[in-house]
Amino acid sequence: MSFLNRTVAAVLPAVPKPIVRHFSRPYIAGETVDDMVRTVQGLNADGYLATVDILGEFAKSLERAQAAGEEYLRVMDEMVARGLKAKISVKLTQMGLTLDNDACHSIMERIVGKAEEQKSFVRIDMEDSSVTTDTLAMYERLRERFGDRVGPVIQAYLRRSLEDVRKLAAHRANVRLCKGIYVEPREIAYKDGEIINRNFELLLQELLEAGCYVGIATHDERLVWSALEIIERLGLPPERYEFQMLLGVDEQLRRIIRDAGHRLRVYVPFGVKWHAYSVRRLRENPAIVGHVLRNFFG
Repeated sequence: MSFLNRTVAAVLPAVPKPIVRHFSRPYIAGETVDDMVRTVQGLNADGYLATVDILGEFAKSLERAQAAGEEYLRVMDEMVARGLKAKISVKLTQMGLTLDNDACHSIMERIVGKAEEQKSFVRIDMEDSSVTTDTLAMYERLRERFGDRVGPVIQAYLRRSLEDVRKLAAHRANVRLCKGIYVEPREIAYKDGEIINRNFELLLQELLEAGCYVGIATHDERLVWSALEIIERLGLPPERYEFQMLLGVDEQLRRIIRDAGHRLRVYVPFGVKWHAYSVRRLRENPAIVGHVLRNFFG
């Protein structure tokens, strides 16, 4: 399957957009706010929480970054008006992080400020290693004003992550923990799958033992089992953690986790930039192709 995964991912840019859209439909809520609302309402009705991501990254101008920020503010108001059990996830490069750090901070202040008004929460997504340090610095800057209304993501495949986790654990940060999807050099990221899994387990234990609220983001049932073992050993109640999965991926495992009494939040991307997102996610992480093909034909 790995060879097939890589082959499918490699040829995606040459595939006509309607075909890519057909395959990506279960994994992206759609292009409009109404599409997102319908998807989240369905998830909520089935007992799931959601986190909403407006597709886009690496704004090419501050005007585009400002426009992206305004779109998030409108979506947040719509989510409250519709009574959705959902929060938002934001990529800082979409908000101008690589253009002007202070301008990005100003945009994020408005977004996290609205989350504070709404008694909600903003997840700062983690992107590739070129912006890891700046992303965590921006989180710290926002945390100083907004406390636990904002939280970062840690990627288990990065060699630096244990050091980062110990800094976050010192103030009981709300953290999403995932494996990581970007292609990184060996100097920066572990390449062996078993090492990545064991590091994931180590980081999760460090966070949970420190009293952090953790979003355990994985579709790997081995890691789900390991997480449950740690949770059981520490005697943690369900309000201390949640599991997180991508929209449309391994829905059977999603139901198993929910039915066992654990919180589960589904990552719901939407927006007009669905094609670039689909191609990038599948090319950078060909293993997702296997999930897509299994769900599509299974």
